[in-house]
Amino acid sequence: MKRRDSAAPTCSSAELDLADPDLYVSGPPHELFTELRRTSPVYWNDGAERYWAVLTHAGIEQVARDPATFSSANGGVVLEDLDSARLEQMRGMLLAMDPPRHREVRRPLVARLTPRQVAGLDEDIRAICRAVFAEAEGEVEFVGDVAAKLPTRVIGQVMGLPRADWDRIHVLAERITRGQDPAYSDGPETAGQASQEMGVYAYTFAAERLAQPEPPDDLTTVMLAGHDATSFASLFVQLVTAGQDTTATLISGGLLELLRNPDQLDKLRAGDSLIPSAVEEMLRYANPLHYFRRTATTDIDLHGVTVRAGDKVAMYYTSANRDDDVFADPQSFDITRSPNKHLSFGIAEHFCIGAHLARLEARLFFEELLSTYPSIELAGEPLRLRSNLNNALRSLPVTLRR
Repeated sequence: MKRRDSAAPTCSSAELDLADPDLYVSGPPHELFTELRRTSPVYWNDGAERYWAVLTHAGIEQVARDPATFSSANGGVVLEDLDSARLEQMRGMLLAMDPPRHREVRRPLVARLTPRQVAGLDEDIRAICRAVFAEAEGEVEFVGDVAAKLPTRVIGQVMGLPRADWDRIHVLAERITRGQDPAYSDGPETAGQASQEMGVYAYTFAAERLAQPEPPDDLTTVMLAGHDATSFASLFVQLVTAGQDTTATLISGGLLELLRNPDQLDKLRAGDSLIPSAVEEMLRYANPLHYFRRTATTDIDLHGVTVRAGDKVAMYYTSANRDDDVFADPQSFDITRSPNKHLSFGIAEHFCIGAHLARLEARLFFEELLSTYPSIELAGEPLRLRSNLNNALRSLPVTLRR
């Protein structure tokens, strides 16, 4: 079996650090990922963070389907090592739990977010979309003024949060997920502080809900049936933050690709029937998250390299979603692509519990967007978020005309 030194790519580790947030400011390095999939499909990143980067579709499937060997809980799911308090908070989130605890916590939430359950939100989500579009005309900053408002309001409604708190939760979620970008952060401690503040909010909200003799029938009540206020708070931070950020990223990134590929936009305008497959292609081509981390619990061979117990292992969805062993013409944006085995919602044990809701939000959003605005045009250069985790736009100036 190969060792770490034989997994080096054609450029030196001094020139290449996949953990450097600046690497992604101009967009994902797809040419680099393509080269590495050919030369070093499991690449030893010897930069500021030292870890194995798994870059192929097959490699990620192997890691994701073996949670006993590749633990989410041991070191958390981000590349950076967290202090003990933040790591413990992360371990209270579904994305950083291992079996059997993960399955026990996940089961009641999944039951509430099945396609049938989620479909009941159709009219509510349409109404939110229409309310958002009623405020958007002419030149707008699409990410913050349009895209981000939908998931914030949907999450607030699904969780039963007071409307007066929705904006506050939105701001905290942005600070948590965008802490590597100076535009949203005063330093590395910003995300941790925001996470703690949201956790305190969730604890207080849960305590108040538990005191109600007849609580409303919403996701919060379902969660509190099996958790005290403390464990609820950690789950709340993950569900609210991920649900807001990834959906807004999907919508804004998807619109940008439609505007960059006007032939695909024309196809979409020709009939709503293509919107579901278009959403899947947006998820593949502009996936909201670059990676999630695991930690090896034992020595194992992975794509011909020896991963040692305790090594960090990062599953790079941005690379795997353009693996030409799986996707024909992977660098092309094709809203008719079928099949589309993207990994943007994960796979196996940690498949995203909010996938059905995110798909519904995106489908209804684009149905209403295209029917509301006959003309949508870029009004300036998009800016990307500085982040090694979030594959997001910071701003997207567009002109919307009715």
